Amino acid sequence: MRKQSAANGRATPSRSGVAAAEFAVCLPILLVIVIGTIEACSMIYLKQSLSVAAYEGVRAALKPGAETADVDAACKQILTARKVSGATVTITPGDFASRPEQTWITVRVVTTGGANSVISGWFYDNLVIDGEATMMKEFD
Repeated sequence: MRKQSAANGRATPSRSGVAAAEFAVCLPILLVIVIGTIEACSMIYLKQSLSVAAYEGVRAALKPGAETADVDAACKQILTARKVSGATVTITPGDFASRPEQTWITVRVVTTGGANSVISGWFYDNLVIDGEATMMKEFD
């Protein structure tokens, strides 16, 4: 079916299906870009959450009389609040409470991207993400 142009009276071809075809071609590409962006942002949020948990953990380790359970509790509190699952906390040195002043204490929090992914089965399933904080023990 041809439409008549009002200006010159000539027939112009119908283009009613072209937009639908272009949309069908572009939609999968746009969806992959949007989902990939959401997934990348969630991994950035996860990395930041692990860094904050490690920072709070090392701060707890510096308090007088602190023990490993105190550090774990400080880290787990942040991880629970930010809905991070499958994280492990490592404290170096392990006997930080008995170490003298001016000892560096490091807390490292590690998890996998797959355990915290918005959409599992994508790019970040096997990615190991960590956060680390180091501070010096200044008093006993």
